[in-house]
Amino acid sequence: MTDLVIRPLVAGEENLFESMPDPLPQLRQVGYADGIAGGGYRPENTWVALRAGRVIGRAAWLLPPGAVGAPWLERFDLDAEPEVGAALLRAAHEAFGGPQLYYAAMPAHWRRRPEVLAVVKAPMTAARLVGLVERGERLRCSWTGTPLPAASGRYTFRPAADVAEINALVARIAEPDVLTGVEIARAVGGVDLATAPLAWLNSSPGEWRIALDSGEPVGLVGTAGDACYPLIAYLGLLDEAVRSELLAEAVGVLAAGGAREVVADVDAHRVAVLAELERTGFRQLRSRVVFEPAASPPSGSAVTPGSAAAAGSVADLAGQD
Repeated sequence: MTDLVIRPLVAGEENLFESMPDPLPQLRQVGYADGIAGGGYRPENTWVALRAGRVIGRAAWLLPPGAVGAPWLERFDLDAEPEVGAALLRAAHEAFGGPQLYYAAMPAHWRRRPEVLAVVKAPMTAARLVGLVERGERLRCSWTGTPLPAASGRYTFRPAADVAEINALVARIAEPDVLTGVEIARAVGGVDLATAPLAWLNSSPGEWRIALDSGEPVGLVGTAGDACYPLIAYLGLLDEAVRSELLAEAVGVLAAGGAREVVADVDAHRVAVLAELERTGFRQLRSRVVFEPAASPPSGSAVTPGSAAAAGSVADLAGQD
């Protein structure tokens, strides 16, 4: 690694970071310059590896203003051997006081695309070399106007009556089907979206829909129409049979409010949920592979909810995720 220089950026060097060609231009991501302008990216949290003055590795840790957690690695690109990337990460981790989370964004179906695997192999190997461990994968899916499945007539839907009704149903749902931006809620606000969605979402009870079978609640969905992308933030079931119709109800509500696109995140191992999303007209947009320091708890572990004010708006959830 002769003549290799590894250092953080200084203010005004945004163009140096962006001088490295984007290896995955098909990914829809927040641009680095936009992140600097918004305060989420900062020069001192951005590191580069240079050889003969050319950027061959770059890593940007993200921490939105008001966040209660530590910065996480959001952008990591490498045009060199994995050892260079590992040296870059080690230098940054030393400055941070230890390794941080890494959310590795990938195009949809990346495991089946040789041209993408060729790009992501080096940075993922570098992450593993410094002790980061793959702890899950989440898929972002998008509905863009496909006709929705017809309702069976078995279920009825109504707005939630109040916060207490939402919290009571959330407490009964062990593993929600859809949690859009769960990792961002945790990293930014210290909130576990699966158990305390109202600590993160800026939504009124009337924006939540409850599915009923013969008058009994069988499902709950929370939407957000005013985020960067209209989204299904939370969807949980007490009866899996209602999944398709509750998804269609949520999308229909957002579409009636003017949404032309609706996004939803699902864990990659939830095959039945993903299949139902696809039957409802959703298509995969991208994947996010979660890497954590080896000593960290699994990414699904509960986190004590933090301040809702510190979490910011649900727009942060969609825009940064």
